[in-house]
Amino acid sequence: MRLHRLVAILLLLESRGRIKARELAEALETSVRSIYRDVDTLGEAGVPIISTSGPGGGLALMPGYTLDLKTIHNDDIIQLYLTGLGIRSGGGSESGQRLQAALLKLEKTLPESYQPDLHRAKSRFWFDDTPWWSEKKPLPCLETIRAGIWKSLKLKLQYRKPGRESTVRIVQPYGLVVKQGDWYLAAYCETAQDLRIFRCERVEQAELEEEEFEIPPDFRLETFWKEKEGGFKQHRRDEERYPVVLRMDDPALLLKADLDILDINRQDGETWVTVNMYGYEVACRDLLPWIGVAEVMEPEEIRTYVREKLEEMHSRYA
Repeated sequence: MRLHRLVAILLLLESRGRIKARELAEALETSVRSIYRDVDTLGEAGVPIISTSGPGGGLALMPGYTLDLKTIHNDDIIQLYLTGLGIRSGGGSESGQRLQAALLKLEKTLPESYQPDLHRAKSRFWFDDTPWWSEKKPLPCLETIRAGIWKSLKLKLQYRKPGRESTVRIVQPYGLVVKQGDWYLAAYCETAQDLRIFRCERVEQAELEEEEFEIPPDFRLETFWKEKEGGFKQHRRDEERYPVVLRMDDPALLLKADLDILDINRQDGETWVTVNMYGYEVACRDLLPWIGVAEVMEPEEIRTYVREKLEEMHSRYA
């Protein structure tokens, strides 16, 4: 944590030019005494920081001295900020690559005395945000969506709900919410003329429109999400949740498929997988290819449907 604080002090001094120790302490949620200790540490490492008193005083880098932190562009700072919030989109994605580039730039600006600690931290800590039993859901349009939000440009989305055909919508993207690794877009849908929530993984295509928009001045993303979260969860339960329990010896094939897996349990050498099939009709359509490798345990109406289909097939091929 102290290494992060030292880097943050350098960033703030480089970007603002002069800042009071009290303001640094408030921004970094620490004490003024800790700030002065950090400044002493930076000074010992060869970073010339001067302190002046009075109303216009504060901490600043010596005139003419620079750590070249300005080579980190606005997009890099955004990536670092989102990562600080725990918002990651995967090392192999465009966001992940841009984040790595920003971190490399930041590493090169640190004083030499911090490099051993940095290398030790990189070698002893690893963040793995991929699920155990399923692949991380691809988000091919995430960067376009974020660009629309950041530049206040309308988006043309091709959006697909489970079991339905894709639809094209023009939306005004207000913000993104990340909950337990899932990305949600809060946007005003001009087609429905209502503020809606879209799951980003269901966006098949996204294009930036040239037309700008303005977010209503009274809109607050956090407030909107909290107000809608209860109703949104209930809507998903009512409209899109249809759990089907499958029993199988080896779930490897099932895990490679594009299925919404809700739960996996191992019992007596067998694997019980709960899959959200979104509705009775979708389950009847999509489960038949799996009856050779899995047994439907619940719900009973799907077991009955599969049994009737197997009897029909047996009668036809007997």
